[in-house]
Amino acid sequence: MDSIEQHIEKDKEELSDPQISSQRRRHIEDELGQLESYHSNHPDDHHDPTPLELFCDANPSAVECKIYED
Repeated sequence: MDSIEQHIEKDKEELSDPQISSQRRRHIEDELGQLESYHSNHPDDHHDPTPLELFCDANPSAVECKIYED
């Protein structure tokens, strides 16, 4: 995806398909929630975030997200 807005729109379109599997629906709903949360926390940032960026936005104190400076 080129932008987070496009990714959100794609996920919404996919959720409107009544024939997707329940597992895929749960995955898309979870991803959509994370994307919308990230977008509301970073309204001026339009890049499509990576899964790690989404995780760290929701869990900033996780070991994987800590940044150490020398």
